[in-house]
Amino acid sequence: MGREFLPQAGRMVNDVTFAVERLKDMSRLGKGSVTIASIPTMAHHTLPSVIRSYALAHGGNRIRILESSATEVTRAVLQDQAEFGITLRLARFADLVEEPCLEEPFMFFCRAEHPLSRNKSVSWKDLRETELIMVSGHSGNRALLDYQLARKRVSLNSMYEVQHLSTAIALVSAGVGTAILPSSTIQEGTYPMVRRVPLIAPVIKRTVILIRKKNASLSPATKAFYDMLAEHLQSMGKTSLKRRTVLERAQSSGR
Repeated sequence: MGREFLPQAGRMVNDVTFAVERLKDMSRLGKGSVTIASIPTMAHHTLPSVIRSYALAHGGNRIRILESSATEVTRAVLQDQAEFGITLRLARFADLVEEPCLEEPFMFFCRAEHPLSRNKSVSWKDLRETELIMVSGHSGNRALLDYQLARKRVSLNSMYEVQHLSTAIALVSAGVGTAILPSSTIQEGTYPMVRRVPLIAPVIKRTVILIRKKNASLSPATKAFYDMLAEHLQSMGKTSLKRRTVLERAQSSGR
């Protein structure tokens, strides 16, 4: 009986802790803690710069990041383990409010000496002879990719399978295979020997969204962070839109 009750007791403790922290935040006029659930790519490459800016404007606030898969991020927000999350648009939930912030394409990643690295773009058919590194089916990126490729009747065979995008890009950097990853997987200059080549015919994109509980207000400390992050993601989205326009032009010209 104790084992069966334990999960319920854990949720009750989390709910009480969350409520108390919210009350503390309200009483301290915006000073408090911020708990965010995030997919790994956003946690690695987007959150650090936003946290740095936030810390300068709101010093003393504690920030907690729950880094997990897209599905787990959604679950964390639904179960009040995080006030909001950064995740991928996959399934819709009636209890959540979505704010689309960034749309970015999947691209082909390879070493500089790879024959396809010099191409302006590559098609999915070009990848049939490459040793691909794929992320496992537990990843939201893989689920999204598989769904879109199935619709286009495109099939791929992978030589390697990993759990995280960071592992995939590390293998590519080491000269072990190539990978299909979101364009934001690496930042400029992070991996000098890795090339990022646009994938066309078709161009497949993922949509990064901010999610929060419907009819639930964010604490002052979290609201300040949320607004700052949304603005940063929208700025990234404008850059991604320019890149996507180039991809679509390349696809229409058949290159």
